[in-house]
Amino acid sequence: MAFRKAVKGTLIGGGAIATAFGLSQFFEYRNNQARLAYVEAQGELKVPFKDALPTREEQLSTLRNTEVFDVLVVGGGATGSGCALDAVTRNLKTALVERSDFSSGTSSRSTKLIHGGVRYLQKAIMKLDYEQYMMVKEALHERANLLNIAPHLSAPLPIMLPVYKWWQLPYYWAGIKMYDLVAGSQCLKSSYVLSKSKALELFPMLKKDKLVGAIVYYDGQHNDARMNLAIALTAARHGAAIANYTEVVHLLKKPDPKTGQEKVCGAHCRDIITGQEFDVRARCVINATGPFTDSLRKMDNQKTANICQPSAGVHIVIPGYYSPDNMGLLDPATSDGRVIFFLPWEKMTVAGTTDTPTEVTAHPIPVEDDINFILSEVRNYLSPDVEVRRGDVLAAWSGIRPLVTDPNSKDTQSICRNHIVNISDSGLITIAGGKWTTYRSMAEETLDAAIKAHNLSAGPSRTVGLMLDGGKDWTPTLYIRLVQDYGLENEVAQHLAATYGGRAFEVAKMAKVTGKRWPIVGKRLLLQLLHVGRRFPV
Repeated sequence: MAFRKAVKGTLIGGGAIATAFGLSQFFEYRNNQARLAYVEAQGELKVPFKDALPTREEQLSTLRNTEVFDVLVVGGGATGSGCALDAVTRNLKTALVERSDFSSGTSSRSTKLIHGGVRYLQKAIMKLDYEQYMMVKEALHERANLLNIAPHLSAPLPIMLPVYKWWQLPYYWAGIKMYDLVAGSQCLKSSYVLSKSKALELFPMLKKDKLVGAIVYYDGQHNDARMNLAIALTAARHGAAIANYTEVVHLLKKPDPKTGQEKVCGAHCRDIITGQEFDVRARCVINATGPFTDSLRKMDNQKTANICQPSAGVHIVIPGYYSPDNMGLLDPATSDGRVIFFLPWEKMTVAGTTDTPTEVTAHPIPVEDDINFILSEVRNYLSPDVEVRRGDVLAAWSGIRPLVTDPNSKDTQSICRNHIVNISDSGLITIAGGKWTTYRSMAEETLDAAIKAHNLSAGPSRTVGLMLDGGKDWTPTLYIRLVQDYGLENEVAQHLAATYGGRAFEVAKMAKVTGKRWPIVGKRLLLQLLHVGRRFPV
């Protein structure tokens, strides 16, 4: 009864806010429908490499021998790969170079969530911050699109928010319902309230003492490393020349014939594997190097001021018995005011993240203080019967977020994850900041700016609804065909289907005969394989 009264009071107070946000959502829905209609009217894009992709050697040959590209993207993370895909599907001659491997950096070291950001919406409402609100709304739109274009790599995930004080129940309920409202027609599933007994039934490891109830809402979860690779492969299939382990040594410049000012016209690159150096010329160069944004900007102009302040996000991997197989957990207010997610992942549990200032390095290593902080926060929400041990940490990783901030700022905790697109005097386009979820819209905005600044001939973006590599022919029951047609183990078949989607059959054909009655094919490389990006022993 007390809960019903509290919710009733909250409904009255939140009605006006809900109406205002709902109207903006209606207009956004109409805009999205118009964009989707445009994409459908254009028909299917031409895919030059629908079957076999060019080898790395062939891609490097294209980079060396092409007289001039329209766009050269530097950086093979989610944003850089997204820029390459956006550019090539606008019929721009596109190149991309990455000095390490695709998704070897921050893009593979995330929380594995595709989300709008519950806490950003809270800030938007509490501070009446329209920019924060628009960032959340954009992210929720992109969440829906990403779940649609890569169904084999992503899926909705229920996340539980446990409540230990009665007054917090209507407060959090109103906030989560607002999150649903902002998503509008793209809401994955409606959030709902659980009683104490039901919450413990779904999440038995939860601390019982003083538990009032819980709220469950839905966000998306994805395999971030494979998703990044799928974006890059899709760009390659559409004709982009992409190469990993190819670094930019310095930028190429030439004087503008009208003004005489030096303009960026490409990059001098080095194949890290062979040591061979060559020039890649382009009408436009896009800097999408994440935490290394300022390094490339200083290649353009040594005197330029820094625009990124790096922040380390640490995650840990602990055994699967710490969480249910199909339910995540959100700690909305940690001891220092941050947010911790506690999520099932590959039959294990991932917990994170931290948010601390750091130095930019190619191989960030988690520090012990961050690992212990996460363990301490996990301990606060689990039953005393579950002993949270340091020895249970199986792996950990640290990703460097390229936060956009004032160079004089020292506090990264309250920094917004929004992005900026910057055009230097020499024409270098820089995309910095942002979130994994919004990589596509960031790429679209970047290409719009590049096309305008460099007078490139191209139409509007066509990446909304464009299926990523492996997504088109995937179905939830695809793994059954792998079991029946190839004699694979059920678990192996599920793994291949969830990793390669419709192209899992190509991988299955490479599998060797086991010589056993069952499974017929498919010798395992490892008994356990965690797809968590770069990992470090702890």
